[in-house]
Amino acid sequence: MTRKPQAIREREAKAPAAAAFVREGGRSPRQIRPLKFERGVLSHAEGSAMVSLGRTRVLCSASVEDRAPGWLRGQGKGWVTAEYGMLPRSTGDRTPRTSQTGGRAQEIQRLIGRSLRAVTDLSTFGERTIILDCDVLEADGGTRTAAIDGALVALHDAFVTLSNRGRLTGPPLRDTVAAISVGLVGGTACLDLDYAEDSTAQVDMNVVMTGAGRFVEVQGTGESVSFSEAELRALIRLARTGVRRVVTAQRRLLGDSGLLPVL
Repeated sequence: MTRKPQAIREREAKAPAAAAFVREGGRSPRQIRPLKFERGVLSHAEGSAMVSLGRTRVLCSASVEDRAPGWLRGQGKGWVTAEYGMLPRSTGDRTPRTSQTGGRAQEIQRLIGRSLRAVTDLSTFGERTIILDCDVLEADGGTRTAAIDGALVALHDAFVTLSNRGRLTGPPLRDTVAAISVGLVGGTACLDLDYAEDSTAQVDMNVVMTGAGRFVEVQGTGESVSFSEAELRALIRLARTGVRRVVTAQRRLLGDSGLLPVL
């Protein structure tokens, strides 16, 4: 019989049962933090939303420019892209604005853009660029996943604006898209990590999925130990339940706009 690696055996020996494991604030391992969306929070933007996930708050705005990127011009298609930043005091210690253009911000804004394009029909809104600005007002873990969740709402409402102006040639959104974090904390698979959990997790993962349950991106890292295929599958199953809850909240908020496919 093949023996499990020592790191996994030690983790299993120390891990409390998931049902008995209670996180700070009283959450169970399978609970997400309180989730709230607000639409239309900016009067000038074509679409905007504030998303709150526990203490994490991200302001998302969608701006429409009547030109496509140079490499797309003449093809009759538009583009969706994103920028991401954190207010200096969104964190415990002040983060200088000059550090907001570093590798982490670049990685996150590319992730947001990819996630939105995965569910957008770029041929339906002409040669235009929609820029999603995602600004973290307060950070307590899960800022990139919350940014994706809120950006979808802002993008949807930008399409509502374009529809009202008669600028759409067809349904622009093929589906919703949502993201959530999961991880192994104290050997227990947990959903939607806050900062304290994220900073001590043995495994940290971000999962982006469409409303139909298809994967857009999975980012997973063993922070202090390696992890098994069984643990990977358990984390993905847990993430799927979290994404479903976010998608349900998105659809409840957006209602029957005619811009989202019917389930």
